[in-house]
Amino acid sequence: MKNFDYLIVGSGLFGATFAYKAHQAGKKCLVIDKRSHLGGNVYCENIEGINVHKYGAHIFHTSNKEVWDFVNSLVEFNRYTNSPVANYKGKLYNLPFNMNTFYQMWGVTTPAEAQAKIEEQKAEAVAKMKAEGVDEPRNLEEQAQLLIGKDIYEKLIKGYTEKQWGRKCTELPAFIIKRLPVRLVFDNNYFNDKYQGIPVGGYNKLINALLDGSEAMTDVDFFDCGREFDESESLWKVQGPKVSVQCSKIVFTGQLDEYFDYRFGKLDFRTVRFETETFDMSNYQGNAVVNYTEAEVPYTRVIEHKHFEMFGPAVDACPKTVVSREYSTEWTEGMEPFYPVNDDRNNQLADQYRALASQEKNVIFGGRLAEYKYYDMAPVVEKVLGLEV
Repeated sequence: MKNFDYLIVGSGLFGATFAYKAHQAGKKCLVIDKRSHLGGNVYCENIEGINVHKYGAHIFHTSNKEVWDFVNSLVEFNRYTNSPVANYKGKLYNLPFNMNTFYQMWGVTTPAEAQAKIEEQKAEAVAKMKAEGVDEPRNLEEQAQLLIGKDIYEKLIKGYTEKQWGRKCTELPAFIIKRLPVRLVFDNNYFNDKYQGIPVGGYNKLINALLDGSEAMTDVDFFDCGREFDESESLWKVQGPKVSVQCSKIVFTGQLDEYFDYRFGKLDFRTVRFETETFDMSNYQGNAVVNYTEAEVPYTRVIEHKHFEMFGPAVDACPKTVVSREYSTEWTEGMEPFYPVNDDRNNQLADQYRALASQEKNVIFGGRLAEYKYYDMAPVVEKVLGLEV
């Protein structure tokens, strides 16, 4: 039985960053992952010289200089700026909602004209709610129209959101869309963060750098292993078909409910199914991300991966391109869970599991699945950098 300070379950960004920090502190780590590759959902597959984001688009963005400097100390990041486009019935609109969007929607050319149009439509939404005897928005539809008005809601929000969540906007809670980015400037940069980009050469380089110095094994399912905490030695003993280790602590990044054998029931997730295709052309859609916001189009967006890392003449210098269509769907066993479903039932259930997790000796629960909380990448890194190892 091999000895480690940490057994890290999952090689995604939380687990890999923890391994890096622990290694820097002189700790010995074993990282295991049930998939056949390392990196979790940031893993990239190289197809025709293009780094394909296998589990959907990942753009690193932060205003935290410490986090930005940290990841750039491991691998160089490029200058990619996320500027998605929305396609509604063949007409294109810039995102996030800004003066370009308002011009495309209404033909307005000044911030004052755009503001007047927005206020006019917001007033209509308020009047409609008051006529129904309502002061506060009861659902996402009312909240969205209260923030941005009917036109943008119906063309750019409604269909996309209902596909994404598999529920009607009138059935979704208002808080999901409490903060809509609305800009009265001609700025298509989706994020407000000071820093953003993608690792030059893909995210695998970042993961490999984070895991340097730690042992890592793929195709190892933690739940195929028996585990026992030895109180006398304050050690975990984990044994399975491929591993036999003892360690001081476990870092768990998998599903919180699964760790406790679904004691209170299963948490719900949304997931994404991908259809990926290679085209014999250098440029398919001219942008990395195009959202399809009408309900009749079954996929939520189309990703053209080369535009994350190839700019200018480099786009045409690579004669092929790889495109992924994303279909949002309910998660079922055997699929990769992506997004927590933050409704009352799941939040209450997650709190029950979190209470159990707080009592589990020598186990650190971290990341989107283990905390049942939506995280962007930079906050995951920031959180790990703030932990004691």
